[in-house]
Amino acid sequence: MSGPHKVWKLGADIDTDVLAPGHAMKHGMDVIARHCLESVRPDFVPGVQKGDVIVAGPNFGIGSSREQAAAVLVRLGLVAVIAPSFSGLYFRNAFNLGLLLLTCPQAETLAEGDQVTLDWQAPAVISPSGTTLACEPIPPFLMDMVRSGGLLNQLRKRFGKEAIDG
Repeated sequence: MSGPHKVWKLGADIDTDVLAPGHAMKHGMDVIARHCLESVRPDFVPGVQKGDVIVAGPNFGIGSSREQAAAVLVRLGLVAVIAPSFSGLYFRNAFNLGLLLLTCPQAETLAEGDQVTLDWQAPAVISPSGTTLACEPIPPFLMDMVRSGGLLNQLRKRFGKEAIDG
């Protein structure tokens, strides 16, 4: 279990251009991070803390396949995104980069500022009232990626840094 984690609440259909805006894509990740969610939550970047979580509506991560849309949340220190559904491309990009995505049908019952606990084993989210919100199972190989900090780190551990980085 991990937590407590502060909830940042977002709506449905958060697309990759909101997470990693096109105008910032010519810059490095530090600049992209400064613009994350600015069009829907201008208070997000100044207020987000390492260990926070995003709770969103359905279809989180729709849009382009840009991996920066997941990488930016890792850079900002988020532990997880909890939503009823995710774009397939975003889902895989997030796990490849070590970001935990919890598919939770009841995600939207959580409120802005809630302090939640994550049960990585179940997986589940425990609300401030103690209610357990069940999430869809996550295959062990994806959980291993998250625990390793992403696919490249997992491969470095398995095969050695030199084999992966050259």
